[in-house]
Amino acid sequence: MFCPKCGKENADDVKFCSNCGQNLAEGERVYEGVNIEGAEATPQKSALAAGLLGILLGVLGIHNFYLGYTGKAIAQLIMGITGFLAPVSAIWGLIEGIMILTGSISVDGNGNKIKKDL
Repeated sequence: MFCPKCGKENADDVKFCSNCGQNLAEGERVYEGVNIEGAEATPQKSALAAGLLGILLGVLGIHNFYLGYTGKAIAQLIMGITGFLAPVSAIWGLIEGIMILTGSISVDGNGNKIKKDL
């Protein structure tokens, strides 16, 4: 079972997340990155799509919008359209794109695991 807070995989019989301490016995249960107790399943985001968006359009924060990190995406978008901060935003997007493709960033903005489709 994956922790709904941090996305770390835990054994099915544990009560608390080994990474963040979240109580796994209460609240929503997330398994394989999909909310199984909600009315609708939340589909996993693609690591390949998010990584390529970060590398190619990271200056505008498109990959963060895709993954659900709206606040970070808006900050990156503002930096990207501001002329003198655009290089910083571009480097930020490139680094995050590489981190997504290598698995360093493995959860989306909702805490669901990103699908490793590489």
